[in-house]
Amino acid sequence: MPVAVVTGAAGDIGIAITRHLTATHHVAAVDIDAKALSAAISDLEADGLTVTAIRCDVTDTEDVARMAASAAELGSVSVLINNAGAARGLTLHSMTPGDLSADLALNLEAALTCFKALEQELTRCGNGAVVNIVSVNGLGTFGHPAYSAAKAGLIHATRAIAVEYGKYGLRANAVAPGTVKTRAWKDRAAANPKVFEEALHQYPFKKLPEPDDIAAAVDFLVGPAARCITGICLPVDSGLTAGTTALPRTFTQSSDFDG
Repeated sequence: MPVAVVTGAAGDIGIAITRHLTATHHVAAVDIDAKALSAAISDLEADGLTVTAIRCDVTDTEDVARMAASAAELGSVSVLINNAGAARGLTLHSMTPGDLSADLALNLEAALTCFKALEQELTRCGNGAVVNIVSVNGLGTFGHPAYSAAKAGLIHATRAIAVEYGKYGLRANAVAPGTVKTRAWKDRAAANPKVFEEALHQYPFKKLPEPDDIAAAVDFLVGPAARCITGICLPVDSGLTAGTTALPRTFTQSSDFDG
C-alpha cells in the first residue's frame, strides 16, 4: 500500500484527512504534539485503522529529514498533505518580529521543507500528489496578515510544484478552508454561543464546513477522479471568497423573489 504523509495530523482537520486516506494509503501521521498525536492515533486504531505516528517539528529541517526517512521506510511515499499551520499576529499593528518569523516558518517554509525532503519519493512513484492546506486568508484580507501572506505564498508554491514537477507525474493542488467547525471554534462557541451565527453573517451558504468536508476535498484531489487536476486552489468556504457582504435586508425575504 502506498504511503501518505499528513502533517498537523493531531488536529481536527488532520485527523479527518488521515481517516479518509487510510482507505487507500498507509498514513504516516505527523505532528509536533506527541501526546495529542498519540490520542488521535488511539482513536483511529480503535476504529480498526492502521496509522503510523511520527513526531516531528516541521519547522526544523533536520527533524523533517528524519521524518521523511521514517516515512520512506513504510513504503513508497506517493502523497504529501501539508496541513500543519497556525496563526499568531492578528493585525499588522500588533504583529511582532517573532509573530512574523513564526507565521512564515510554519505556514510556508515548513511545507516547502517537507516537500523537498520527500521530493525523490514523490517523483519516483510516477503518480504522486501534493495537497497543501492553505486558507481563504491567502485569497483575501481577513486579518492575520503574516499568516495570510504565508498562505498566499503557499498557493503560489503549489502552482510552482505543479508546473515544475508535472513531467514526473506529480500533481500539486491546494485546499483553502474558511471557518471550519473544529474544536478551537467550538471552544469559542462555549464562551460565545453566537460565534457561529456571527461568522455565518459573512457566508453566502449558511452552513460552515466540518473537518470531514476538508478531508473529502483532499481525498478527491489525491484520487484518480482528479488525475488531470493540478495547480489549482480549491476553496471549501461556503462561498466566502465569492462575496463576503451580506445581502441588504430588503432582499432577504423569500417574498422579494416572487413574481
